[in-house]
Amino acid sequence: MLAWLSDCFWQERLWFPEGLGWADLQDRDGRVYAKAADLWVTIPLALCFLVVRQVFERTVAVPLASLLGVREKVRVTATHNPTLESYFCEVTKHPTQSAVESLSKKAGVSVNQARRWFRRRRNQDRPSLLKKFREARYPSISIIFFQKPWFYDLTEVWKGFPTLTLLPSQYWYYMLELSFYVSLLFSVATDVKRKDFKEQIVHHVATIVLISFSWCVNYIRAGTLIMLVHDASDYLLESAKMFNYAGWRTTCNCMFILFAAVFFVTRLIIFPLRILYCTWVYPVTMYPPFFGYYFFNGLLLLLQCLHIFWALLILRMVIKFLPGNDVVADERSDKEETDESEEEEEGAKLENGSVQNGHPALYSGHCKTE
Repeated sequence: MLAWLSDCFWQERLWFPEGLGWADLQDRDGRVYAKAADLWVTIPLALCFLVVRQVFERTVAVPLASLLGVREKVRVTATHNPTLESYFCEVTKHPTQSAVESLSKKAGVSVNQARRWFRRRRNQDRPSLLKKFREARYPSISIIFFQKPWFYDLTEVWKGFPTLTLLPSQYWYYMLELSFYVSLLFSVATDVKRKDFKEQIVHHVATIVLISFSWCVNYIRAGTLIMLVHDASDYLLESAKMFNYAGWRTTCNCMFILFAAVFFVTRLIIFPLRILYCTWVYPVTMYPPFFGYYFFNGLLLLLQCLHIFWALLILRMVIKFLPGNDVVADERSDKEETDESEEEEEGAKLENGSVQNGHPALYSGHCKTE
């Protein structure tokens, strides 16, 4: 059954133009081509990325955070209350007004105390500033192909397809990039969850499928250009986030402006007008359309929809640079809830080791989610 499904899925007429097939991608005369079996190496590489990430976060990110001045503030801990805790865990973290009033009677607290308890309990589940700083990391290393003719002349991308010889630099760029996204998918359960969590999952899955597919059918040149366009702005974003968590507002704002400019140029101009044009128009000038052509471009259109979604979020943050706005907040993050001066007073007491409501003062890192 599995063999039959595999044969159906990998039919040559689905993935290649008429008259071409897998036999054309057999190594010969010293020419090496991409093979699906090569992708298995990404699993151990992805695990290596996870190990390297853990080592980096503990040995580099934490000392770097201290050096840049990342400081945790005191986060007031919700007092132990079985009734409210049960409702929080089993029903909802955001009770309605009527539910708060009912719960306050069952828990033996006032309505205001119940509201405050839910605010503090929600804050406890939010990641600390240091955790977010540690997760602000640089993506896979990009290998630049400026010397290749198809980097400048996009008609060269499809010249000779599908018999395009695999370069060692292309092999490692693909393997490292794919391994990086696989590692992101592995770690998504423990990473900070932001408002675009679902979109991030869709992006990671689409990217993994797109990279794997382009490798298997030897769309290597087009895939390389697509990855380079996507990598161009990522470094700037990670840098802006790190400076933001460190409180370096001016540096953060400058980095974010640069990131936004590069993002808009690469994702909203170069990608649709150059890359998509290259993958939609040039192939049909050489071969009649086939299923793989539509499948590949369909995934690219899905990525472009995500680009537009994130561009809107970025635009909302750019608006904060207008007069009267001097802080750039991450629109994907949840905002920390506070009790204003009351929280600050209790936080000061906690820092001094005070005891509240008969319990030792327990605290964890408090941060503004930006």
